[in-house]
Amino acid sequence: MADDFQDAAHRKRLRFRELLKRPGVTVMPGGFSPLYARLAQTAGFECFFLAGSQLSAFLYGVPDNGIIGLRDLVDHARHMAARSDIPILIDADTGFGNAVNVFYAVQECVRAGVAAMSIEDQEAPKKSATLAGRRCIPLDEAVGKIKAAVAARNELDPAFVICARVDVLGAEGGSFAEALKRCVAYIRDGGADLVWLNSVETREDVRRACAETPGPILAIWGGKDAAPTSEEYGALGLKIALYPVIAATAGLQASWQVLNDFKERGSAALRDWDAAARASKWGRADFGTLVGQPKIREIEERFLSEAAKRDYDSTWGHKTTFAEEEKK
Repeated sequence: MADDFQDAAHRKRLRFRELLKRPGVTVMPGGFSPLYARLAQTAGFECFFLAGSQLSAFLYGVPDNGIIGLRDLVDHARHMAARSDIPILIDADTGFGNAVNVFYAVQECVRAGVAAMSIEDQEAPKKSATLAGRRCIPLDEAVGKIKAAVAARNELDPAFVICARVDVLGAEGGSFAEALKRCVAYIRDGGADLVWLNSVETREDVRRACAETPGPILAIWGGKDAAPTSEEYGALGLKIALYPVIAATAGLQASWQVLNDFKERGSAALRDWDAAARASKWGRADFGTLVGQPKIREIEERFLSEAAKRDYDSTWGHKTTFAEEEKK
């Protein structure tokens, strides 16, 4: 069984490498849960990101400041990998220490079954890339951590993807020239498979980074103007356009709105919410299918004795929507 899990993980790693090699850009949404990964897969996306900021916030209710540990990440990543068929890139912050810690962190992440992990060059404790106050470690130390990550990966599965994240833009003393220098070094000297250029501010900087870095680039837009379209990113040479928190923050805002509306208007707000969901171009998300409820019935039919099988014809459960006309 363990071998089957690792075989599936290996295939997803190879698939992620194919995405990095093919022409054009791949859009990667992100969030924090196995269900969001399955939603993205069902919607047609080819990969998904487990954001450390969202894991910290939604599972533990703490800020993205290096508070969660390796075990928190790995245990959750294992569920992400097990419940989706698309490659998962996970956010491993700074690798939880120096090169020694990185070595062991990488091997734990490989064993979790995900396809890839990112390690950033921030000084610990890290700070959210959305905030000020970040500080990066020296270049030679960062390269050493990436080398350790690659060596650890190679002992278990060379197909696993190491993504080196450049956090210099917006950090103390940061500049695009320094960021570009690190992009090059992390692949040329460190051996990373992919570089994450965080908070890139101009289209010209995207173009230069993609042209001058000897490997694929993943980026998050940090410019003041509107972000490039997927077509623009592809033309600029970007390989992965990351939207790291889109699924989780959309869910957070939806919950905020419906809870406030419910507090203000009562059950009328719930009926309106349900009607809007049903009127959506994409309809309601099929919760039962997403979490695999049909599999339960299949297992019961195959393995339960006749006396142990449940009566589904004369029993029923409570409503899962607020539609008044819904039948039992």
